[in-house]
Amino acid sequence: MKKTKVDDMLLEMIEPKISEIQERFSRGEGLKSEDINTRLLKSQYNHINHLDAKLNEVTSDVASLKTEFSSLKAEFKILDTNLELKIQKAINVNMGWSIGLIAFLVTILKLVDVLLAKMPNLF
Repeated sequence: MKKTKVDDMLLEMIEPKISEIQERFSRGEGLKSEDINTRLLKSQYNHINHLDAKLNEVTSDVASLKTEFSSLKAEFKILDTNLELKIQKAINVNMGWSIGLIAFLVTILKLVDVLLAKMPNLF
Protein backbone atom coordinates (compact mmCIF):
# COMPACT_ATOMS: atom_id res chain seq x y z
CA MET A 1 0.00 0.00 0.00
CA LYS A 2 1.40 3.38 -1.00
CA LYS A 3 1.03 6.06 1.65
CA THR A 4 1.09 9.78 1.08
CA LYS A 5 2.78 12.41 3.23
CA VAL A 6 -0.63 13.34 4.63
CA ASP A 7 -1.23 9.70 5.63
CA ASP A 8 2.11 9.61 7.42
CA MET A 9 1.43 12.95 9.12
CA LEU A 10 -1.96 11.78 10.39
CA LEU A 11 -0.48 8.61 11.81
CA GLU A 12 2.40 10.50 13.40
CA MET A 13 -0.05 12.93 14.98
CA ILE A 14 -2.19 10.30 16.71
CA GLU A 15 0.39 7.54 17.32
CA PRO A 16 1.83 9.03 20.56
CA LYS A 17 -1.67 9.45 21.93
CA ILE A 18 -2.56 5.87 20.91
CA SER A 19 0.53 4.53 22.71
CA GLU A 20 -0.39 6.50 25.82
CA ILE A 21 -3.95 5.19 25.74
CA GLN A 22 -2.75 1.58 25.32
CA GLU A 23 -0.38 1.92 28.26
CA ARG A 24 -3.10 3.34 30.52
CA PHE A 25 -5.56 0.67 29.41
CA SER A 26 -3.04 -2.14 30.02
CA ARG A 27 -2.58 -0.80 33.59
CA GLY A 28 -6.31 -1.19 34.10
CA GLU A 29 -7.17 2.50 33.97
CA GLY A 30 -10.45 3.53 32.44
CA LEU A 31 -10.71 5.31 29.13
CA LYS A 32 -12.04 8.79 28.68
CA SER A 33 -14.33 9.78 25.86
CA GLU A 34 -11.42 11.47 24.09
CA ASP A 35 -9.37 8.25 24.36
CA ILE A 36 -12.15 6.20 22.82
CA ASN A 37 -12.55 8.73 20.01
CA THR A 38 -8.80 8.65 19.32
CA ARG A 39 -8.85 4.82 19.17
CA LEU A 40 -11.88 4.97 16.89
CA LEU A 41 -10.08 7.45 14.66
CA LYS A 42 -7.09 5.11 14.35
CA SER A 43 -9.39 2.14 13.75
CA GLN A 44 -11.30 4.01 11.05
CA TYR A 45 -8.06 5.17 9.46
CA ASN A 46 -6.87 1.54 9.31
CA HIS A 47 -10.22 0.47 7.89
CA ILE A 48 -10.08 3.18 5.20
CA ASN A 49 -6.53 2.15 4.30
CA HIS A 50 -7.66 -1.47 3.99
CA LEU A 51 -10.61 -0.49 1.78
CA ASP A 52 -8.37 1.75 -0.29
CA ALA A 53 -5.94 -1.12 -0.87
CA LYS A 54 -8.83 -3.40 -1.89
CA LEU A 55 -10.18 -0.71 -4.21
CA ASN A 56 -6.76 -0.48 -5.87
CA GLU A 57 -6.77 -4.26 -6.36
CA VAL A 58 -10.27 -4.20 -7.85
CA THR A 59 -9.37 -1.28 -10.12
CA SER A 60 -6.30 -3.17 -11.31
CA ASP A 61 -8.37 -6.32 -11.90
CA VAL A 62 -10.99 -4.38 -13.86
CA ALA A 63 -8.31 -2.80 -16.04
CA SER A 64 -6.84 -6.25 -16.66
CA LEU A 65 -10.28 -7.64 -17.52
CA LYS A 66 -10.88 -4.79 -19.96
CA THR A 67 -7.64 -5.66 -21.74
CA GLU A 68 -8.50 -9.36 -21.82
CA PHE A 69 -12.02 -8.60 -23.03
CA SER A 70 -10.71 -6.44 -25.86
CA SER A 71 -8.34 -9.20 -26.85
CA LEU A 72 -11.16 -11.80 -26.77
CA LYS A 73 -13.38 -9.48 -28.76
CA ALA A 74 -10.72 -9.24 -31.48
CA GLU A 75 -10.33 -13.03 -31.51
CA PHE A 76 -14.09 -13.54 -31.81
CA LYS A 77 -14.16 -11.08 -34.70
CA ILE A 78 -11.49 -13.14 -36.48
CA LEU A 79 -13.36 -16.37 -35.73
CA ASP A 80 -16.61 -14.83 -36.96
CA THR A 81 -14.98 -13.77 -40.20
CA ASN A 82 -13.40 -17.21 -40.67
CA LEU A 83 -16.71 -18.90 -39.94
CA GLU A 84 -18.47 -16.72 -42.50
CA LEU A 85 -15.84 -17.64 -45.09
CA LYS A 86 -16.15 -21.36 -44.33
CA ILE A 87 -19.94 -21.21 -44.56
CA GLN A 88 -19.72 -19.35 -47.88
CA LYS A 89 -17.26 -21.93 -49.22
CA ALA A 90 -19.51 -24.80 -48.07
CA ILE A 91 -22.51 -23.19 -49.75
CA ASN A 92 -20.55 -22.72 -52.98
CA VAL A 93 -19.36 -26.35 -52.96
CA ASN A 94 -22.87 -27.64 -52.25
CA MET A 95 -24.36 -25.45 -54.98
CA GLY A 96 -21.71 -26.68 -57.42
CA TRP A 97 -22.47 -30.31 -56.63
CA SER A 98 -26.22 -29.67 -56.80
CA ILE A 99 -26.00 -27.93 -60.17
CA GLY A 100 -23.65 -30.65 -61.45
CA LEU A 101 -26.00 -33.41 -60.31
CA ILE A 102 -29.02 -31.67 -61.84
CA ALA A 103 -27.14 -31.21 -65.13
CA PHE A 104 -26.12 -34.88 -65.07
CA LEU A 105 -29.70 -36.04 -64.41
CA VAL A 106 -31.11 -33.78 -67.12
CA THR A 107 -28.51 -35.14 -69.57
CA ILE A 108 -29.33 -38.77 -68.67
CA LEU A 109 -33.07 -38.12 -68.94
CA LYS A 110 -32.57 -36.40 -72.32
CA LEU A 111 -30.51 -39.37 -73.56
CA VAL A 112 -33.25 -41.75 -72.43
CA ASP A 113 -35.86 -39.57 -74.17
CA VAL A 114 -33.82 -39.51 -77.39
CA LEU A 115 -33.28 -43.28 -77.27
CA LEU A 116 -36.96 -43.90 -76.64
CA ALA A 117 -37.89 -41.61 -79.52
CA LYS A 118 -35.60 -43.58 -81.90
CA MET A 119 -36.83 -46.97 -80.69
CA PRO A 120 -40.58 -46.63 -80.16
CA ASN A 121 -41.20 -50.37 -80.09
CA LEU A 122 -38.77 -51.03 -77.25
CA PHE A 123 -41.47 -50.85 -74.58
